[in-house]
This record gives sequence, C-alpha cells and structure tokens, in this order.
Amino acid sequence: MGLWLIVFVTICLCFSIRALINLLSPSSSSSSSSPLPPGPLRVPIIGSLIWLSRSLSELEPILRKLHAKYGPIVTLPIGSRPAIFIADRSMAHQALIQNGLVFSDRPKALATEKILNSDQHNIISASYGPKWRLLRRNLASEMLHPARIRSFSSIRKWVLDLLVTRLIVDSKSSNPIGVQDHIQYAMFCLLVFLCFGDKLDDKRIKDIECVQRNILLSLRRFRTLNFWPAITRVLLRKKWEKFLQIKQEQKDVLIPLIRARKKLKEERSNQEQDDNNDNDDDNNATEEHIVSYVDTLLDLEWPGEKRKLNEGEMVSICSEFLNAGTDTTATALQWTLACLVKYPQIQQRLVDEIRDVMGEREDKEAREEDLSKMPYLKAVILEGLRRHPPAHFVLPHAVSKDMVFNSYLVPKNGSLNFMVAEMGWDPKVWENPMEFRPERFLSTEKNNDNNGETFDITGSREIKMMPFGAGRRMCPGYALALLHLEYYVANLVWKFEWKACDDVDLSEKVEFTTVMKHPLQVRLCPRF
Repeated sequence: MGLWLIVFVTICLCFSIRALINLLSPSSSSSSSSPLPPGPLRVPIIGSLIWLSRSLSELEPILRKLHAKYGPIVTLPIGSRPAIFIADRSMAHQALIQNGLVFSDRPKALATEKILNSDQHNIISASYGPKWRLLRRNLASEMLHPARIRSFSSIRKWVLDLLVTRLIVDSKSSNPIGVQDHIQYAMFCLLVFLCFGDKLDDKRIKDIECVQRNILLSLRRFRTLNFWPAITRVLLRKKWEKFLQIKQEQKDVLIPLIRARKKLKEERSNQEQDDNNDNDDDNNATEEHIVSYVDTLLDLEWPGEKRKLNEGEMVSICSEFLNAGTDTTATALQWTLACLVKYPQIQQRLVDEIRDVMGEREDKEAREEDLSKMPYLKAVILEGLRRHPPAHFVLPHAVSKDMVFNSYLVPKNGSLNFMVAEMGWDPKVWENPMEFRPERFLSTEKNNDNNGETFDITGSREIKMMPFGAGRRMCPGYALALLHLEYYVANLVWKFEWKACDDVDLSEKVEFTTVMKHPLQVRLCPRF
C-alpha cells in the first residue's frame, strides 16, 4: 500500500510541475500577449483528467452551456493540451477556408492512437505535408475518380440486392424489422469489396467487422493508457497487453487479404509479361480486372524515405478506409429512412418523383444515371445530413504555428474542434432548424444558394453546414458518400413502403458517429 501511495504522489507532483511550467512559460514571443479563448476554471491535474475522461456525448451539452456563457469559441483543458471548440460557422469559414494552410494540421497523436494509425501514417491523422498529400492524391485519383466510381456500379447493385433480400426475408415475419444491422452489414460488404476487390464469404466479413469494431471501441476503453504512457506501461501493463492484442487481431485478419492482393497483382504482371513475349492475341483477352484500394497502395513510396508502405501501415490505411466509408454512410442512411418513416408525406413525394423519372420501365430499379433527374431526392439527403449529421464534431484540427485568431491565442500544441451539428442548426441560416424540411434545399427556397445554383456542400463560399468538414482536410469521399446515399435511399423507398411500428424517436446519442438512441424498427410493404 505504501508503494502505491508513493507512486501516486510522485505522479501528482510531476503533473503539477508540468502544469505550472506550462502556465508560466509563454507560448511564443509573438502571441504571449493574447489569451486563450475563455472557458471554465483551469484546475491542474484533476481538471484535466476529468475533461479527458469524458466522451463527446458527455461533453456536447456542457459545451452548449459554455458557448452560451462565453461565446462561440471556448477552451477546455483536456489532458496537457488546450482543446478549443468553435461553434460559429463564420469562424469555421475563416479558419478552414480563408486560413486553410495554417489550420490544416492534425494534433500529435496520443500513445494508443499512434499504435492504431501506425504513427500517424494514414490520411485522417497525418500531418499536413508530403505524406498526407501522397495518400490523399492516391485516394482521389485511383478510387474517387469519376471513371473508377462508375466501374463499381455493378458492386453497388450487388450490395443493393443483398440488402433487399435480407429485408424481404425479415418482412415475412410478423415481428418489427430492425434495419440498423442490415444497413450496417450491407455498407460494410460494399467497402470491403472496394478495399480488397473480392466478394468474401459471410464469416470473413464478420471477422473483419469484429476486429474493426473492437478497434473503434478501444479508443474509449483504453483512454486511461494515454494519461502518462511511461507510467501506465508499468502500472497498467495488463491493460496495455489487452490493447496490443486487439491491434494484433486486426493485423491477423487484414494482412492475409493484403498479401492475397499482392500475390494476385504479381501473377497478373507475370501473365501480361508472358503474353507479350508470346505475342499471342488470344491470351490477351483476360477477364476484366477490378482495381481495389489495396492494389493502389502496393506501389506507393513514402516521400523522402525511398521505401514502400509496410504491412502495418497498409492495415492502418485500410482500416481508415473501411471505417470512414461504412459507419458514416450507414448512420446517415438510417437517419434518412427514419425521417421518411416519421413523415410519410415526404416519403410519398419522393416516391412520386422516382415514378416520374422511371416511367414504365420493367426493371423496377432506380439506376445511377437516373439520380441526376431527382432534385427532391437530393434535397432529402442534404436535409438528413443537416438535421442529423453522422458526426457532431469533425476530426480535430491543429495549427502549424502559434497564431492569434479572433483576438485569442491558438497554440500549436492545442486542438481545434468544430461543432458540426451547431452550425447546421443555426437559426440565423435555417428557418425552424430542428424541423425536417427537404424543401429548403430546392432552388425556390430562400435558403438555397443564389440564382438557383446547387447547394455548396463544400462550404467554399460560405459554410452553412459541414457534415463532411470543410477546407483542405474535408472528407475526400464526400461525392461517393452522396452517391451511395442517393442510390440506396431511392431504391429502398421505391421497392418498399416504410411504415412505423411505434412513434419514431429521432433523438440521438454521440458515440463514434451520431446514432439513434432507439434503433429504427419498421414494417415493410413491398411495392411490387
């Protein structure tokens, strides 16, 4: 008992000395006269640990009260770094668009995060620089190019058929249908194929889904390991071992898939070389090759290092791809369907628009080329993203140097957090912002951009909402996400009439993405 007391007192003294040094030492000569944004009283050690132990779902209502008291920009002392929260859309535009070069960095990763993202070697966490540009350029040109997106249309149809089949089976029962698991599974199948280029069996899909879910849960479950890693590695050795085991399980599942793509690529390369040597035209008629995300990573080289990505780094990048494309899309899709169940008149108007576009076709499927002719569908999707953004906060930003922003100091070692939901609910922009009203995005509505132009989801001219972020670190896959939402909402509403079992609860909770407190349960009536 005496030893533990000595250790505890020593840790407290170290934290106190460190906090005192941080308090007394100026951040920089140029900005020492500017204060941090206002916030609650900073209590060394105890206060920092209390804020660090809270989840976003616990912080959000507190932040609303702090913003009401102090204004649109506030500071919380989370851990050893100040965390700045911005709720004003104009400030967000000033930071992310007008001063994007300075505000496009990421905070230094915590100890557990560095293990999960291979020391910030992925798009989401990488510092703003050559490595980030390499990965983002590769994703944009290889996977998000319009031609490549079109090449995956048959895969989107396969996933739609999979989802519809599962819903039909459930609809034959007298029990209400819980759609969350079906949607999550379908979107995960889609992203697994895009990532690894193969239709895996159900068991392997479940294995990947399990390790990915465990990785996400570990962010909160093992948060205490970041308090002081040098100490926790000794005092919490068992907990560190459990955390590292979760990461190893992820590698054990994903690395064989990466190696399989590498082997296939080598075999294709050898086959093409043999065909060229034989000059045999018949052998050149090989089956169509689907390019997966892993394929695009195999030949990348880190700038300045003259080496290719190692397997651990590819695991982190693939994990990022799967999580970013699955959870947010599945969450947004469920919210949109919940709103259509809640408001059947909106659902009927959407069905009428789809019927007008499809006419008397016999295939009974809304094709991707039909979507551009459905303005009300686009309005429904945008209103769903505004009213129920998949995440209430964008990923934390950081500045590349200490700077003064709106008369306050933004320190290089801090983090900037932009409150997405608050911006999308701003009554100065949106009339009755808590209502679900897709008409506000049609060209006749005053809230739409001038001259009937399409709503600018990127916020380059003005931020009115930012479900995908904004500026240089905006989600690069936003166009693909919008396509997926439009395609699946159109077809699910066209194939089924969605009816509520009980009153639909549109309240929400914040986890990794903003999910419904009470998962949607419906009854489905096939239209054909």
